[in-house]
Amino acid sequence: MKGTKTKRKAALKHLNEHLTEHVHKAGNEGILELICYNETSITFHNNIPIEELLLKCDEDQTSWINVDGLTDEGLIQKISKHFNLHYLLVEDVLNTDHQPKADEFEDHLFFTLKMLYRIEGESIDYEHISFVLGKNYLLSFQEKEGDIFDNLRSRLKQDNGIIRKRGADYLLYRLIDSIVDSYYSILDSIGQRIEAIEDNISKSATELDFIEIQKLRKEFIYLRKVVYPLREALNKVIKNEEGFIEERNEKYFSDVYDHVIHLIDSLDTYKDLTSTLMDLYMNTINYRMNEVMKLLTVITTIFIPLSFIAGVYGMNFHNMPELEMHYGYYWILGIMGAIFLAMIGYFKYKKWF
Repeated sequence: MKGTKTKRKAALKHLNEHLTEHVHKAGNEGILELICYNETSITFHNNIPIEELLLKCDEDQTSWINVDGLTDEGLIQKISKHFNLHYLLVEDVLNTDHQPKADEFEDHLFFTLKMLYRIEGESIDYEHISFVLGKNYLLSFQEKEGDIFDNLRSRLKQDNGIIRKRGADYLLYRLIDSIVDSYYSILDSIGQRIEAIEDNISKSATELDFIEIQKLRKEFIYLRKVVYPLREALNKVIKNEEGFIEERNEKYFSDVYDHVIHLIDSLDTYKDLTSTLMDLYMNTINYRMNEVMKLLTVITTIFIPLSFIAGVYGMNFHNMPELEMHYGYYWILGIMGAIFLAMIGYFKYKKWF
């Protein structure tokens, strides 16, 4: 268990470094990539015509075709025709507004979800990604150029990795697992932001803290839409009614399912913490306002009797005997000063400030 946690932390560290280097951009044409492999050999093909690429798919090997960019519908249609994909599946690939889901067809499994990124200093970026799992092939359709699978490609080049010994269903697991790991990095960054906001509020709450809390709440709304349906999609894959997932690989998808459950729990926890932050912010603002009002009340209370004395002796009636006193002015100032000091002492004794 300790070794697994260490590996996951190392993977998350690599993932965070990788994400900050990516700048996503959608092209006018799809970028093609084909990786064919088995236990003893592997070949890579990049940016070759689709007709030539499809001819290189070998039934005796596992073929992974990756498409970056969904604007070239003609390219996707050619791939669809070659692998006999259902037209409803193609519509789901091109529709980037879909929530995560899994659908089983006659000879292939469709799985779609969101791939999330956190570029340093910016909001969450995301892209739609779809997978089509067949007998000995896996198709992946990405909305934008660039992904988080470079580490996986490096592992494929190694001839001693488990990936080369398993089929396309295991490759699908590894890709989905990489995406779910990226969700952990997103939650980690959110946790750090929550701590930073809490520290700022404790020192001096400002309007910027309120704005940051509102941003977090909006991100949680989006993350719930991304993560919660993913649980149901993975559950459908685990049930594996059509046999697209080999029995020996089902446990891996169950492991990803457990990670998603953990993500949901963490998401709920962070959401509650964000609500607590809002309460803390409002309490801090209210406390500060109460302190200001208390100070103003003390000042007003002190000056009420002084204003009364000044008002009385400001009437200038001729029969006011104090007006004829030689030191009357100094006596009145002394009395007003004594009242001022007495009230200050009384408020201190009562701990009003």
